[in-house]
Amino acid sequence: MIRKEDVYPIGKMTKAHGLKGEINFQFTDDVWDRVESSYLICEVDGILVPFFMEEYRFRSDSTALVKFEDLDSADAVQMLVNSDVYFEKAYQEELEEEDMHISYFKGYRMMDGDNGQDIGIIVDIDDHTENWLFIVERPDGSMVMIPAHEEFISEIKQEEKIMVMDLPSGLLDL
Repeated sequence: MIRKEDVYPIGKMTKAHGLKGEINFQFTDDVWDRVESSYLICEVDGILVPFFMEEYRFRSDSTALVKFEDLDSADAVQMLVNSDVYFEKAYQEELEEEDMHISYFKGYRMMDGDNGQDIGIIVDIDDHTENWLFIVERPDGSMVMIPAHEEFISEIKQEEKIMVMDLPSGLLDL
């Protein structure tokens, strides 16, 4: 059984395409293509299910048409419409740090590199603006937004799920 803590979100299946079982996949991370995965994990009725790809083709930088094995009609892929798509963190860990997608870091503990202080847990990523932000829940339960800029990230400890940050003084006081 695939567990939510072993995967991270990479996109959403949006609508059936044509009559032969293709479905439109909007993705935020193309890790599945970079590691040449044979499957994608879709959430169906609250359960994470691997679906093996027969083929896919890109329509844009963030959209692909996917044809899954044994789903051979528009009706067959209907169960996947609007389903969230996930990818295994284990594959992402094979990539170099600079190739990791920012959404991978949800759930990481953020630490201050200057004093070792626990800043909090990354609970979300705001990618709606040009400058992405980590949404961090502080130990006291309050939320803080921290620029997701590589210049501020001094170290990533994948096994411990810790991100060490060198932040400008006063940023956490805002």
